[in-house]
Amino acid sequence: MSGSVTGILIVNITYLAAMIFIGLYYSRKNNDVSGFYLGGRKLGPIVTAMSAEASDMSSWLLMGLPGVAYLSGCAEAGWTAIGLAIGTYLNWLIVAKGLRRYTAKANNSITIPEFFSNRYRDNSHLLLAIAAIIIVIFFVPYTASGFAACGKLFSTLFGVPYLPAMIVSAIIIVAYTALGGFLAASTTDLIQSIVMTIALVIVVVFGVNMAGGLDVVLENAGNLSGYLSLTSIHDAVTQTSSPYGGLAIASTLAWGLGYFGMPHILLRFMGIENEEKLKLSRRIASVWVVIAMSIAIFIGIIGLSMSKAGAIEVLEGSA
Repeated sequence: MSGSVTGILIVNITYLAAMIFIGLYYSRKNNDVSGFYLGGRKLGPIVTAMSAEASDMSSWLLMGLPGVAYLSGCAEAGWTAIGLAIGTYLNWLIVAKGLRRYTAKANNSITIPEFFSNRYRDNSHLLLAIAAIIIVIFFVPYTASGFAACGKLFSTLFGVPYLPAMIVSAIIIVAYTALGGFLAASTTDLIQSIVMTIALVIVVVFGVNMAGGLDVVLENAGNLSGYLSLTSIHDAVTQTSSPYGGLAIASTLAWGLGYFGMPHILLRFMGIENEEKLKLSRRIASVWVVIAMSIAIFIGIIGLSMSKAGAIEVLEGSA
């Protein structure tokens, strides 16, 4: 194992250990059920905003979105990002304040299923059960995708088997969440958002340099049919483009509709210390999302030029 790989391994182990420490630290601060599930509604506006967006974007921002841009250009990645940005802003604007006010002052709900049950006076708790089942069903693949990303990361970086890497990552994530509850999850997500931001910036600077400069990056992308267009999609195999029509645009924009039902984001609305601070959180979250997704798409474009420059392995049919 080379010195650089060893250094990366040490950094990752230190990071994972820090996550466990955070879980242990907050485990002593959770004195009741409300503290475990909502942190006693004590989240500050910055933690609320950044933890919500980091838990939403996660590995998709660093791997999925750049990958889409790398393979097919700006159309699909761009409209998806636009839809997500709009959905993010509207979710904070329309849902956040009302949900925080109702769950805190009207009936002190501490979970989304409990909110629905209390809101509609479901004394049979049937609505609570249905909401909980729906969350479990749809969060299983969502959570699994995060575990899979961790496994792929460690497998790629260190050459370890994918399955054991994924299992270890899952154990660590579940451990600090189960130990520290909502506060631990929110704090680790805040740290992850900072790491993600730094990583995005470093990758852009490094990638542009390895590709031969910004002019080279733009020239390489511009030479591919439909690559920089929002109305055409590039085919990496045939090196041609095809129209990206209204239905496709509407479908990718619709990604933003999902935000109105994401429990891990809605819980941040419920956990903020003061509903009046949601306005600041909304601004922080919206600005960060727009900037982060724009950089992620640009990283995909840079990756294309890095392939042409021989800095990374060329994907078959993409050069």
